Amino acid sequence: MSMQHSSAFGSWLLGPVDQGSRRLRVRVQVLLTFLLVITNVIGAVIVAALTLVIIPGEDINREFGIAMAIATPTYVLVAVLFGATYGTISAIRGLRWALNDEEPSDAERRAALRLPWRLSAMQVALWGVAAVIYPVLAIVFQPRAVISVAFAVVIAGLVVSTIAYLIAEFILRPVAARALDGKQDLRRGRMGVQRRMLIFWGLGTAAPVLGLVVGAIVVLTSPEARTNQFAIVVLGLSGVILAFGLLVTDLTARSVVNPLQSVTDALSQVRDGDYDVEVVVYDGTELGTLQSGFNDMAQGLREREVIRDMFGRHVGREVAEAAARGEVELGGETRVVSVLFVDLVSSTTYATEHSPTEVVAVLNRFFGVVVEEVDRHHGLVNKFMGDAVLAIFGAPVADEQHASRALSAARAMAQRLTEEVPEVGAGIGVATGEVVAGNIGDESRFEYTVIGDAVNSASRLTDLAKDVPGNVLVMQATVDAAAEVAPDEPDRWTPSDPVTLRGRTAPTDVATLAK
Repeated sequence: MSMQHSSAFGSWLLGPVDQGSRRLRVRVQVLLTFLLVITNVIGAVIVAALTLVIIPGEDINREFGIAMAIATPTYVLVAVLFGATYGTISAIRGLRWALNDEEPSDAERRAALRLPWRLSAMQVALWGVAAVIYPVLAIVFQPRAVISVAFAVVIAGLVVSTIAYLIAEFILRPVAARALDGKQDLRRGRMGVQRRMLIFWGLGTAAPVLGLVVGAIVVLTSPEARTNQFAIVVLGLSGVILAFGLLVTDLTARSVVNPLQSVTDALSQVRDGDYDVEVVVYDGTELGTLQSGFNDMAQGLREREVIRDMFGRHVGREVAEAAARGEVELGGETRVVSVLFVDLVSSTTYATEHSPTEVVAVLNRFFGVVVEEVDRHHGLVNKFMGDAVLAIFGAPVADEQHASRALSAARAMAQRLTEEVPEVGAGIGVATGEVVAGNIGDESRFEYTVIGDAVNSASRLTDLAKDVPGNVLVMQATVDAAAEVAPDEPDRWTPSDPVTLRGRTAPTDVATLAK
């Protein structure tokens, strides 16, 4: 089902999640071009304002003013054309996989996530050239304005480069979502909240204050200037603002990042299957709500895991997983499977001669061996019937090796029961045939089971197996079916005299364990 989220990326400008590749291409290209142009224009305005208005110093002479009036729009035009055009083209070229709905490689994913840095670095290079050109003009036409001009260009370059990064990361959110889809490890190493807040502080506080610092330095270093108490005060206050502003911003960023990091670390544990994790809620803001919400989620996951585990123990892991995927419904299907039936010998007599504690201990060891071997051979323990067990191989998950695995489980089971449960004997029967497999019952409660001749045959073979050497009796048809995928399996079995099973008139070919 398609979901429409017009603000899924934080803004309607970025479009819905399921937008087509063509629309995404046009959107990215237009937004990148427009916003990069605006950013460079802002940089030009900052240079002009800082050079001609804000930074104190001597009056600008006519020649320098003309040079600045010509150089600024010319350079900005070249920077805009090159930066916006080349930047957009290179971005589109590097994002071809996302814009064509192709599956990217890990290298292409990483390149897409680094693209905002590349665009920002390109702006740094462009304004680095400006940081050379403008001071040269100042040296030629007005040497005393070199510091002011250099500072203006550097500040403008920082502002433009930083805004270019933030804009590019904003515009490329749909692409980043596709790059990060299913790739948790790629999220590490990206710019975090703390770095972003420090950048915001640099633009909003450090840059303006540094402007005051440069202005005060220009005043104090002017040949006509005497001791200027105001400039000294500005320098002192600027130093305090920069030092304490950085400290406060860093602490603020940590107060945001640390709660988020605690949730991130806990999520990694949950992702690895550890649901016994809890985050300490120590924040009273929305971040505390996030921490508390994670704990509620983890509690729900723990409860669901307990229910799933109990459900799996009752109906089998395969059936439980199918139910979790919504694949379990009432109904059935015809399947060819192998059925293993195991039943204790003289369990009633043993129960009358021993205490309940001893009886339960023996039964637990017996069931433990049976369940372990059935699970190890990819079967399903379908029913516990008193002191007997019914296991299925080949359902509910289809398995071409069902016959060989059932026989292998029977052999391993017989050997282990002899060694680990010597107090009682057990008969094991295996049969292969067509059955009806499916869920019976009601929508509110149903049970996965198999019904057919193979089930009846396995049960009756188990009764006969109690009187044969090795206590295992299997259908020859099962051995023949196993030979198709395990050619060495028939060597482990010896054909025996045919037997007529209860309820049948025709004899059944059977086999016992080879000596």
